[in-house]
Amino acid sequence: MYLRHALCASAALSLIAVGSAQADTITIATVNNGDMIRMQGLTEDFTEKTGHTVEWVTLEENVLRQRVTTDITTKGGQFDIMTIGMYETPIWGQNGWLIPLNDMPAEYDVEDILPAMRGGLSYDGTLYAAPFYGESSMIMYRTDLMEAAGLEMPDAPAWDFVADAARKMTDKDNEIYGICLRGKAGWGENMAFLTATSNAFGARWFDENWTPQFDSDAWKETLTFYLDLMADAGPPGASNNGFNENLSLFQQGKCGMWIDATVAASFVTSPDDSTVADKVGFALAPDTGKGKRGNWLWAWALAIPAGTDNEAAAKEFINWATSKEYIELVASNEGWANVPPGARTSLYENPNYAEVPFAKMTLESILSADPLNPTVDPVPYVGVQFVAIPEFAGIATEVGQEFSAALAGQQTAEEALAKAQALTADAMEAAGY
Repeated sequence: MYLRHALCASAALSLIAVGSAQADTITIATVNNGDMIRMQGLTEDFTEKTGHTVEWVTLEENVLRQRVTTDITTKGGQFDIMTIGMYETPIWGQNGWLIPLNDMPAEYDVEDILPAMRGGLSYDGTLYAAPFYGESSMIMYRTDLMEAAGLEMPDAPAWDFVADAARKMTDKDNEIYGICLRGKAGWGENMAFLTATSNAFGARWFDENWTPQFDSDAWKETLTFYLDLMADAGPPGASNNGFNENLSLFQQGKCGMWIDATVAASFVTSPDDSTVADKVGFALAPDTGKGKRGNWLWAWALAIPAGTDNEAAAKEFINWATSKEYIELVASNEGWANVPPGARTSLYENPNYAEVPFAKMTLESILSADPLNPTVDPVPYVGVQFVAIPEFAGIATEVGQEFSAALAGQQTAEEALAKAQALTADAMEAAGY
């Protein structure tokens, strides 16, 4: 259903300065997350306003990353818009692989984009991708199970509390697991979670001389803690679970806690989709008292590959999908709890959105992430749940496979870490570090 009258500001979108005179068909590669699926359902609004039509290529997260990376590096030209994130954008922008978004119309209001998101999607001060939504990570938990365990979740808990609560909330006979965490291999899947978590334990990927640190006590503590907790309180088959799999488990009432992307909050509290919608609380990602929390910083963003034949139409789509007016459109159709979060300052100044139960914790989580100083000890890199160097995606995917194998019981934490250390050292030496 489209409430065209709901967009009093639709004139702004009609005045898109970057518009083209003819109607085009643009092809967009995107991830199969709920907010993107919702956007596809609203695309008719864009077509009505501009005349352009959209063809969607919707892919699982790991597959999307592989497909768009291959396409951009080989100049394949399959896509007019790619859904990418804070890791790829500055690197690809520096390489000249993306079209700058420095000519968006005034009413788009680039300055309204949250500084953390704008900075992470820029290179040398130029915006190369527009955030569709921004996120950190936080704890989503069952308030009823927490109460039944005789516990009260702090706003800013420690990992020891979370682990104790997870074990007390677990009832495997009734398929209730105290904690659901990512285990699926991938640099943006299990390694996003484990890298962010390792920061809280005092670990780091590299020291100041780019020497890999998987042989450190801090990484051993991180991985051992995670594996023991998942063995005691996690669901079966966790090595296959990424964002969407854990979302489904939580919505089915099978998770006491889930630490993952803040964007999931609207889906776990949706009465249409979640069996526990009225029993969900939120807290900051855990720490260990060392000064860093285990929360990440990310944006799923829309970027235009250099060489597209449909640059003008692609910019019109980005203007539509990442605008203030799009947020109003979603709110009119789906309610304020379901608008894309974490991208615009004005959203968090909106009194309607202030009433959404997870809005405040989402913003606090985003603002507390520090990609410039992500670790307890100094590091030579930028990035909270990733290392912002071109080699990282390949290395972390291999490391993620070793850690996932350990979660599946195929090797010990010590064996996984030894392999991670060796393969990372080899890759960094080959890259000339």
